This record gives sequence, structure tokens and C-alpha cells, in this order.
Amino acid sequence: MSGIGERKALERNGWMQKGRVLIDADACPRQALVIAQQLCKEFGWQCLTFASYNHQIGSEHHVTVDAGPQAVDMKLANETRPNDVVVTQDIGLAALILGKRAQPLTPHGLIFEPERMAFHLEERNEKARFRRGGGRTRGPAARTREDDQRFLTALRSLLERGEQQDGNE
Repeated sequence: MSGIGERKALERNGWMQKGRVLIDADACPRQALVIAQQLCKEFGWQCLTFASYNHQIGSEHHVTVDAGPQAVDMKLANETRPNDVVVTQDIGLAALILGKRAQPLTPHGLIFEPERMAFHLEERNEKARFRRGGGRTRGPAARTREDDQRFLTALRSLLERGEQQDGNE
């Protein structure tokens, strides 16, 4: 699905009235994906997942792209509209999403805010420079119930905020 045909199909199915949650499913923990799908159902929002064909995502609203570098990120960025919520761990993608007046969120429950984006990008740059120089950085910690709860709370607050914006328009 893409372009005008996709939008018409979404309108027929009633998805254009509510908000959308777009998920970078290549790097999203399974439990965060389940939480997002449940909350979207509760709020009546559309949940779209994006992943390369290397990932098998069981979802009616899934977009598959090739496995090229940054292919999922570029497709997700191109599909993002103002007021969408985008779940991603990619700081560069989060910066692009903020520029499109959408709200990026990590699967660990961190809501990226415009005021802090420069800090996050600089931190990412410093870690990359350290690794290029032969240094090693820690990988992500194992996912915990607290991560699931933080993500649920953050996503719920963004969906509630989106519901309030819809009511004010």
C-alpha cells in the first residue's frame, strides 16, 4: 500500500478520524509492540508497523521495505504526518520526526522533546566517535517490567494528549 490508494483505503476503514502510531518494528521489543497495539485499540488509533522483509510482523497494518541500510527509517520518516506518534530507538530518526511536528518515543518510554534533541544527537555522536577510536560501549540492558510500564505510561499520555488536540480542532 502506498500513496493515494493507501489513504483512500484507510478512509474507508475509518482510520483517518483518529491518530496514528507508527512503529519502527526492526528494533522494537516484542512486548512494546504488544503494548502499543493494545493501547491503539483502546484509543481507536491506527497502529502501523514498519520493518524490513527480514522481520515477520503479524499485523494487518504492516509496511515491509527492503533490507537496505536506513530503508525502514526513510519510509517511516516519509510516511509521518503532524501529530503522529512514532516509536523508535533511532535518535537521528527521532530528530526528523520532531521536524515533521510528530512525537517520537522510545520503546523504553523516553519521549523526545525538541529542547533536548541537540543533547541526544551530541551524545550519539560522542559514543560513535569513541567506538571508531576502538572503544567499546555497553549494549542495551535486558528489558524489564519497569521498561514496559514506562512505555505504557508514556504512550498513554501521548495518546491522551492527541485525543485532546483532536477535540480542540
